[in-house]
Amino acid sequence: MPDDHASSVSSALDTDIIPLGERALRSVLDHVIAVGDEAETTYLEVKSTLDMSSKAAAAKIAKFLLGSANRRPSQATRHLHGYAVLVIGAQKGGAPGVSRGTEAHELEDRLRPYLGPQFPAFEFGRIGVDSEHEVLFVIAQPPEDGQSIFPCHKGFQGSDRRDSLEDGAIYVRGTSNTRPARSGEVLALVERARGGGKPPINLEVEVLGPICRIDHVEEVLESLLDYEEEQFSKQPGPTKDLLVSTSFWPASSVFTDPGPLSAQEREKVLVAWRSRKAEHIAKGREHFLGVGLPGTGIRVVSRDRFVAKPHLVMTFHGCELLDHLHSDDADFEEAVEPVVRTQDPFQANFGYSALRPLSRDYPVSWSNRGEDAEVVLTPESFRPNVPWMSDQDDYVLLSRDPDASSVKISWILTEDGNDAVTTGELRLPTREIADAADLFKSVFLSEG
Repeated sequence: MPDDHASSVSSALDTDIIPLGERALRSVLDHVIAVGDEAETTYLEVKSTLDMSSKAAAAKIAKFLLGSANRRPSQATRHLHGYAVLVIGAQKGGAPGVSRGTEAHELEDRLRPYLGPQFPAFEFGRIGVDSEHEVLFVIAQPPEDGQSIFPCHKGFQGSDRRDSLEDGAIYVRGTSNTRPARSGEVLALVERARGGGKPPINLEVEVLGPICRIDHVEEVLESLLDYEEEQFSKQPGPTKDLLVSTSFWPASSVFTDPGPLSAQEREKVLVAWRSRKAEHIAKGREHFLGVGLPGTGIRVVSRDRFVAKPHLVMTFHGCELLDHLHSDDADFEEAVEPVVRTQDPFQANFGYSALRPLSRDYPVSWSNRGEDAEVVLTPESFRPNVPWMSDQDDYVLLSRDPDASSVKISWILTEDGNDAVTTGELRLPTREIADAADLFKSVFLSEG
């Protein structure tokens, strides 16, 4: 078998690794530098250099991916857990790299005409050489029983006949190159396609961080607003005795200096402020809990199965989601709306913490739907047995019932190109209930 020969020349490479992440890719690179072209096998190809902006480079990469996708799963899984790797910018004795600047999405756009719309996703990695050069890695996914044959969708005539592509041709990985399939190999791929649909998805879902509980938030905020109104109604500058009389000890500077307002103006401002009291409480609650409670994330592992472009919807029943804010964003006036806001003549009155720097393709979104909270995950893929984790600073997860000792979580997963729907359910304990008054003091009124 070709793989047996490959093993004899690549014994220095641990082929039981999953070639994802810098540590694994660096071990592949070290092997290529050690043995050069002898490293090439059915699962590893090497290009010492490529002009990544050229049509020839796109055709060579497409040819490698087509050949890797047209492997038999039983043979592919013997090495690198079924993955195949193209190393670009390395050779025996060194890694000169290629010019920096190649972006995965741009490369995908250039490869799509050759690969076709149903071609599996691939991974893209890089290791820097210097400020201007890097080694690139194109990583093909493990083939699966039930997959169709992947033909080339566009021709290309290179200066070297070996680099040419033919529209409609079927390419496979040989011992150390990619070539047109022979009749027996085509029949083997037909059998692969008859091997049934994709295996069922076995997903492990874990919630990272707490499901919080807190009570009497509205009451605490309402008492603080009442205190704000009381201070506004008096002469500016409350005395120490007045502060002692309340259960909160905010610095006098956080309360409003109304400035030179007439009695009529003061009454008008106060009436307008009172009319929006419910809105002030709702906004203050969101800011208070966003900075005061820890964030929550999600960890997903797909067991022994690659999931392409997953769409995972998680519903936290009887829960609420709030945007998580950094503790440095804590602002007393955002939690307790003053009757008249203090104005800094050199700063616009705008809450910059409200700006969330999320990219258009950020793989996590969250919202409240009725009495439930919903988190939607749309990463590029779930890799076999490789944990995928969302950040824990996106949102705060809160049980709507402060007395609930646990909450139910249900999820629905769909996969691009797969009509099957996978569902699951779990129940998780909630965090010990927090005291709203104590939490407010620790967030906004603690010294230092």
